[in-house]
Amino acid sequence: MAASRIRMRRYVLDANALIGFIENRAVAAERVRRLLVEASRNDAPLLMSAVNWGEVFYIAWKLHGEAGATEAEDRLLEMPIATIAADRARASRAGALKQKHGLGYADAFAAELAIEQGAWLVTADEEFSKMGKLISVYPLPRYGK
Repeated sequence: MAASRIRMRRYVLDANALIGFIENRAVAAERVRRLLVEASRNDAPLLMSAVNWGEVFYIAWKLHGEAGATEAEDRLLEMPIATIAADRARASRAGALKQKHGLGYADAFAAELAIEQGAWLVTADEEFSKMGKLISVYPLPRYGK
């Protein structure tokens, strides 16, 4: 079991991955659901920056009001997702990625965490292609804003 855990891929969720899941957006929701099931089965939670968690909460509020955001957060808290704090060192590394690669601020935190953890970034955002081989992307289909 320990050997299989070593070879398991790690995944970092971008905010749009969870929004796609919450909104039940066809292909994206199914792919994220599979990752959640795998994470639960292997006791290896998916990772997410606290900054991106806040972004999910904000988007859910914008789409469904405060009660909808709270309901979405309650659902997410039951899932195998480890939320990683944004400390000063992580914020500086994310800031550098934003500057070097022209990423959005919150996206830079997702990228930083994926790089630090040697994980695949689960996202529908094509802007991460700017980073080339620096980051491994698990792509989800784009959807309208």
